[in-house]
Amino acid sequence: MDFVGTYTWPNLRYLLTGFWITLQVAGLSIVFSFILGTVLGTVRYAKIRVLSRVLAVLIDLIRCLPLLLIIFFIGIILPQTGIRLPVFWAAVLGLTLFEGAMISEIVRSGLVSVDKGQIEAARASGLSYMQTLRHVILPLALRRMSPPMVSQFISLIKDTSLAIIIALPELMRHVKILSGSNHNFVIPALILASALYFTLNYTLSIIARRLEARQI
Repeated sequence: MDFVGTYTWPNLRYLLTGFWITLQVAGLSIVFSFILGTVLGTVRYAKIRVLSRVLAVLIDLIRCLPLLLIIFFIGIILPQTGIRLPVFWAAVLGLTLFEGAMISEIVRSGLVSVDKGQIEAARASGLSYMQTLRHVILPLALRRMSPPMVSQFISLIKDTSLAIIIALPELMRHVKILSGSNHNFVIPALILASALYFTLNYTLSIIARRLEARQI
């Protein structure tokens, strides 16, 4: 093991560049999957006849597939059909689809958990169904959804490492390349990568615990 050689500034900059790509992919995927999951979960909750059933099938299909397979399909199989996406956006799309499906179930469960008495009171006050959904049900449900949603985002951040299969230049790919240049760099590079992932995810886990404590 060569900690001194591994942690020279050029090597650290190389690893941090990969970590920055990881953060970008994770950040965009979190935003897009939250939007997608909220829309899908709300539509399913609204029980729009045909649309809700079709979405239920598609969501279950995506949730039952390995994320690695989804990323592989988007990044490697689709280009063979003429549909090409930059590696960065292929990773974002794969993560968004998978995590969006997961979040949609969190959203739907959160909406279902809202007390019916509050819904009836809102309707009795003259609000339409859509107004009740927007101004009463969603705000209440979002507070209850926060802890499991943050936990899902933590999983998303860790799952960005799966994009190494399509050669996304994220942290773990940079660790692999750096380690390949000198086998003495393997353990020090992995330790640094572990520290970066741990710091980011532990911070989010603290946020999740505090949000959960507020619900008690």
